[in-house]
Amino acid sequence: MELNEKILHYLDKSDKVDTLKLASEFNEDHQKIVGAVKSLEALDMVTSEAVKSTRWELTEEGQLVASNGSHEAVLFRSIPDSGIAQAELMKTVPNAKVGFSKAMSSGWILIDKSGGSPLVKKKVDSITDTVQDHLNEINKGIDNLADNVRNDYKKRKLLQEVTVKSFLLSKGVKFATTITKLETDLTSDMLLTGSWKTLQFKPYNFDALGQPPECGHLHPLLKVRSEFREIFLEMGFTEMPTNRYVENSFWNFDALFQPQQHPARDAHDTFFMSSPVTSSEFPTEYLERVKKVHSEGGYGSQGYKYKWKIEEAQKNLLRTHTTAVSARMLYKLAQQEKFTPQKYFSIDKVFRNETLDATHLAEFHQVEGVVADRGLGLADLISILDTFFKRLGFDQLQFKPAYNPYTEPSMEIFAYHTGLGKWIEIGNSGVFRPEMLLPMGLPEDVNVIAWGLSLERPTMIKYGLNNIRDLVGPKVDLQMVQSNPICRLDK
Repeated sequence: MELNEKILHYLDKSDKVDTLKLASEFNEDHQKIVGAVKSLEALDMVTSEAVKSTRWELTEEGQLVASNGSHEAVLFRSIPDSGIAQAELMKTVPNAKVGFSKAMSSGWILIDKSGGSPLVKKKVDSITDTVQDHLNEINKGIDNLADNVRNDYKKRKLLQEVTVKSFLLSKGVKFATTITKLETDLTSDMLLTGSWKTLQFKPYNFDALGQPPECGHLHPLLKVRSEFREIFLEMGFTEMPTNRYVENSFWNFDALFQPQQHPARDAHDTFFMSSPVTSSEFPTEYLERVKKVHSEGGYGSQGYKYKWKIEEAQKNLLRTHTTAVSARMLYKLAQQEKFTPQKYFSIDKVFRNETLDATHLAEFHQVEGVVADRGLGLADLISILDTFFKRLGFDQLQFKPAYNPYTEPSMEIFAYHTGLGKWIEIGNSGVFRPEMLLPMGLPEDVNVIAWGLSLERPTMIKYGLNNIRDLVGPKVDLQMVQSNPICRLDK
């Protein structure tokens, strides 16, 4: 017979039965019995009531004592009739410290100090190892120990109390000794023949969860990125092409009026390419104007007054900011016959040789906005930043003067984070310098305002993450990616 039917036949002869007894009777694993009971409960053939019971079992150390004897008995048997030096006894006998203490308190041994060094001798001729006898009785299911004795063995970690969970079975409303298979599907044949009228169907479990569909999940970074992109598009911005991860130093640094001796060009801050090491496709006239403004000055600036080297500008690197893309786009805009105002944005990866920690990555995302128009100034920058960050949910902003090689004036942007209860830096901004714009060929009355922020920091705030390595990298919890909701910024 199947296990389910064996349980029904056993229950037919008695009103109630414990699943532990069934496991013993059928010589089956208790969990297997419980599984069969659950399936019978679903058919309303049996009912069950959870039962908890406790029993005492030997620990691993208790099993050794039951087999080999208690620590005090082992120590007693290790002492020769002539005695043994205490130091040697403690060194050679296992668990000697416990055994010595218990043997002394039981009056089995004594210490003879008459000869100088302590000598351990037997005080009685023979002993009865009651500890071993008690533990062997427990193994056989006999527990007649006094509470104080049992507690003593528990302190010695020879016994442990085990809670056993089982079920008390009784007959259900549809109890029978045979199981009728219930139909699970209504087929076309049943409808055609009319057999469905006499068949029994398994009831639907409307509380059961459906099978989760196998599908991809958007990473939290992509969710926030999508929201940022939507804000830029709503504000009339055009997305810049950012698929050029490898740039040369000319577009990444020189075109932005960043001197060649600037610390950012050091290998400690920038990843330089080993192959190809250099590239030399530059607009020749523009290159000469950039070289001149760096080394000699121009456009109302005295420049940096150093010997500009083409070899430095040719070095290939992983871009350190998406402002290199902005420089390319502004140069392209300057080549138009008639200037037209533009608003650009980009959201993509940048790379810096950072030491990885809870707030820094070597590869992260930069969000950048650029506006080019006539007569723009600091007031316009603050106004558009206020509009942009309000759409992100930040309605309390502060600006702090800062330094950037390619913007003047420059401002760091701080927002009040209500959750943290403090002001946090969320971005940088400024007005691009004439030394950067005029060599490109843009009209003198055209100004460019720009700002940037990381994508990771707002995402960490949005999803309550304290360590950036929980967001990207090998330690990312995939369950976090699957279960987090769609990003909705408080706009």
